[in-house]
Amino acid sequence: MPVPEPSDGRSGVATTVGAVQRWYGLDDIPADLGATVVTLGNFDGVHRGHREVLTRVVREAADRDALPVAVTFEPHPIAVLYPDRAPAAVMSLEQRLDALESVGLAAVLVIEFTREFAQQTPEEFVRGTFVDALGACAVVVGKDTRFGVRNSGDVDTLRELGGAHGFEVVALDDIGEGATEGARWSSTQLRAELLGGNVDHAAQILGRPHRVTGAVVHGDHRGRELGYPTANLSQDHEGLVPADGVYAGWLVRLDLDESAPDRTLPAAVSVGTNPTFDGHQRRVEAYVLDRTDLDLYGERVAVEFVSHLRPTLRFESIDMLVEQMAQDVARCREILSAIVPS
Repeated sequence: MPVPEPSDGRSGVATTVGAVQRWYGLDDIPADLGATVVTLGNFDGVHRGHREVLTRVVREAADRDALPVAVTFEPHPIAVLYPDRAPAAVMSLEQRLDALESVGLAAVLVIEFTREFAQQTPEEFVRGTFVDALGACAVVVGKDTRFGVRNSGDVDTLRELGGAHGFEVVALDDIGEGATEGARWSSTQLRAELLGGNVDHAAQILGRPHRVTGAVVHGDHRGRELGYPTANLSQDHEGLVPADGVYAGWLVRLDLDESAPDRTLPAAVSVGTNPTFDGHQRRVEAYVLDRTDLDLYGERVAVEFVSHLRPTLRFESIDMLVEQMAQDVARCREILSAIVPS
């Protein structure tokens, strides 16, 4: 979701989802906010390392009778400062905000990252955002946190500014070292695992399966003709698509109530261009196991990736493809029958 267009001179439109407020700029923050405990970061993926930090923010805020707040940026700073080096986003902003809201925060502040914003000194950023706008009594960060123009501020800088402006700094060690055979819980590692098709390793970093969300649209209807009708995600789907291949996963019908029996369904998921049919458009499509009665067109769904089965292949005949699809479905059924969906 893009940062909303300014309205009446404000930087965005504040919204509330459940008990969590979303502020799209400093002008959205209530003047009578009271004390806060704050953290900052891109939080791409909202993985287990992020959640450890965010949980600490919530705990520190409870201890201080303050509000727990996360500050994040859109777009990613590297995408603005070094566009040719910008990493692929694991999550859209909307997905990121939804995930941030699940950890107990009172509010999330989204700051539009621009070249002008990037020129703030560490002192200017801390005073303008943490002190004047948020009234922070404590700031929780990782020990490798950098901020301010040319990343010139670090934890020591933050401690000095905290002493000058009356807030405490809680610096946390790296979290998740060795989580996946030597890899720390980081967005960089998470991104690499997904692009390599290692969705099971990605799930270890995330603490849940990775998901791609979008509306179900009409495709070529070949799956139905072959006996495996698939739900095709629209091309404007959200979330980083893993490497081409066939996966066991879940199809989550987001428009249904969470208690609905058909909300989360086991699925065989295909990512690729359908090379057997000389396809060119990369697609994400999911066949709900043993179901041919579903009409999902127009629904908003999430596809969750659990396990990689095989790479995308070009088959010499339709019969060979159908035979392999039957084997894929049997393997998915075996894998998913032993798992409780997230």
